[in-house]
Amino acid sequence: MIKQYPRFLFTILVTLAISSCKKPIQGKVKPNILFISIDDLRPTLGVYGDRVAITPHIDQLASEGMTFRKTFAQVAVCAPSRASLMTGLRPDSTRVWHLGDKFRVIDPHTVTMPQFFSRHGYHTVNIGKIFHNYMPDSVSWDEPDLRPSRYLRKEWLDRDGETFYISEAINNSQAIKRDSLLKLAPKRYADGWNTGPAWEMAEVHDTLYYDGSQNELAKRTLSRLAMRKEPFFMGLGYFRPHLPFAVPKKYWDLYDRDEIPLAPNPNVPQDAPGYTMNSMYELRHYDGFNAIGHPQSPYRMGEDTARILKHGYYASVSYVDALLGSLIAHMKKIGIYENTIIIIWGDHGWKLGDHNSWGKMTNYNIDLQVPLIVRYPNQKNRGAHTFEITELVDMFPSLCELAGIEVPAYMQGTSFVPLINEPDRTWKNAAFSQFHRRPQESADGKRYMGYSINTKKYHYIEWYTWDHKMGLRGEKKGAELYDAQNDPNETVNIIADSQLQGVVADLSKRLEQGWRHALPN
Repeated sequence: MIKQYPRFLFTILVTLAISSCKKPIQGKVKPNILFISIDDLRPTLGVYGDRVAITPHIDQLASEGMTFRKTFAQVAVCAPSRASLMTGLRPDSTRVWHLGDKFRVIDPHTVTMPQFFSRHGYHTVNIGKIFHNYMPDSVSWDEPDLRPSRYLRKEWLDRDGETFYISEAINNSQAIKRDSLLKLAPKRYADGWNTGPAWEMAEVHDTLYYDGSQNELAKRTLSRLAMRKEPFFMGLGYFRPHLPFAVPKKYWDLYDRDEIPLAPNPNVPQDAPGYTMNSMYELRHYDGFNAIGHPQSPYRMGEDTARILKHGYYASVSYVDALLGSLIAHMKKIGIYENTIIIIWGDHGWKLGDHNSWGKMTNYNIDLQVPLIVRYPNQKNRGAHTFEITELVDMFPSLCELAGIEVPAYMQGTSFVPLINEPDRTWKNAAFSQFHRRPQESADGKRYMGYSINTKKYHYIEWYTWDHKMGLRGEKKGAELYDAQNDPNETVNIIADSQLQGVVADLSKRLEQGWRHALPN
């Protein structure tokens, strides 16, 4: 587990590291970087062995790059996960533990990945969700928060791209509900627009939904950037498959709903503590789901509804896959594909009925494991897979190494470039994650911080009371242990098994020692 150093020490380290880095050699051609975030994307992709997912374009890109099969998020919710990977620091260092925590307010001197690349000769551009939706962090980019022109209305500037529908009836209903919500509290998530049905399947062109519209903007922007002398770093963040599952009908039509299997682990893990699950408040915002129960209650979602939701998630993934295919075709057309590093990642997983739940926000691996695919110029081992442990916090130092930029000394991730060159080599022996469980979301109404360590054999979690004002852990309240090899779906907490107490003691020690003791040789 990470020791909590004062923030000013990190600020000093960041400043020293940046000042010591050399500028790029003049005249040397550096690769462009296309940094692609796909919100709420778990490894529901063909290249990851999902036999249902229809994702030919991502699968094709993976066949030309490296697929990381054991990548873990540091936190299974957007803002903390993205703050961590975009700064190269872990959550107890960023002190971003939940959705409302803002790293730029906590430490205005924080240097993010695009800031760092800008200082090393890159022109940085942001389209879509790279940081959390309502925290685009304009400081990070040379061209921040670009949006399609039709979404630049004044009343929509604080609205998230995920909240738009096609149906006028839905839009009118949304506006009425938003007005009512803002009267109760003027500061609301997504500016109060995150209401409406949990899915929509309009028969429209791809570009009429937000992701499709911003994909066209990305193409135009790439054409413009291709004319510049300096290399570019473009952050492109797709909103789907985040709720609502609102995508063109043709992507729903790719699937037979009855052929999509339901979750293989539909129950909360046996003997799990009462604070382990989130309350599904995210889904509860949508029409018809206001009364759903806590996963650790007797509540069970009906099969028909579960199938529609899972169908919508798969349709949304296929929609984004098609947009990526169109984008890559454009890159080839304008001649920048071969000299561009392309990295695709999900910020955390998502439960599709797993553990009697829908959404993220737990320490379970269904929420922590994410896809990570990298393709770069002159890459060896194209189409390779590695099952060695990596983490999202590794992306910052890895992209520095791929771009020929000195890796900042303060990074808390590890460049995975050596692993690309040797996919079967021994690498990290563990990944570290955590989650802040707030009183309003836990089954017992109390506040906790859960710390997680994943090894190839086991997944171990410790839960502590948490002082959210001071950011300090208190008394240890419980623990969980899952057999990663024999129970990958995490159905039974085996922490009480008398024959495993030596394993528990070892994992507890390694969790306390933290990430520095898990680094590859």
